[in-house]
Amino acid sequence: MPRGTYDQNVFVNCPFDPSYAPIFDAIIFAIHDCGFVARCALEESDSAQVRVEKIYGIISECRFGIHDVSRTELDATLGLPRFNMPLELGIFLGARKFGGGRQRQKRCLVLDRERFRYQAYLSDISGQDIKEHADDPAKAIKAVRDWLSHFAPKDVMRPGGKKMAKRYGIFLDELPALLREVDVEREELIYNDYTTIMVGWLRVNPWG
Repeated sequence: MPRGTYDQNVFVNCPFDPSYAPIFDAIIFAIHDCGFVARCALEESDSAQVRVEKIYGIISECRFGIHDVSRTELDATLGLPRFNMPLELGIFLGARKFGGGRQRQKRCLVLDRERFRYQAYLSDISGQDIKEHADDPAKAIKAVRDWLSHFAPKDVMRPGGKKMAKRYGIFLDELPALLREVDVEREELIYNDYTTIMVGWLRVNPWG
């Protein structure tokens, strides 16, 4: 599992369920293809650690954060919404506001399905530059690429979001063969497997 420096790390705060997986996987790809390192709660499993403590630790190590607040649906069984994403966004913003030193350098991107939809359920973040992905992985990649380009080294120019989305499509086409090489079934693929395979593919297929 790759881990970068504070200025490379991007905390990813989004749903982890299967229905969101196409957007999640695309975001992780875009972060690494931009030369940054994705970090999230899935990277480490420790039953002895309280989940929120793990979140605190990861956020403290990340200058950047990508927060998708699009999951507002009620749980089919309990009839309640999920509040993890707004909570973790609040922790990130709190670290920036009240933290010392490098924590005040934090920057974040907030995503939703529609750009202004959040005003109906999370109005306290009005003023943030919300980007929409419309449940489209290609649009999510473009949003991440365009945002991270503001923080990339000035001598590094990444091609546009459309080309990055095309590269992602090529990676997905080649993923089944890559999984066969390591004898892992697609349904068995966990986050650390995915990032290891993806980072290896990017190393072999650099921009150019």
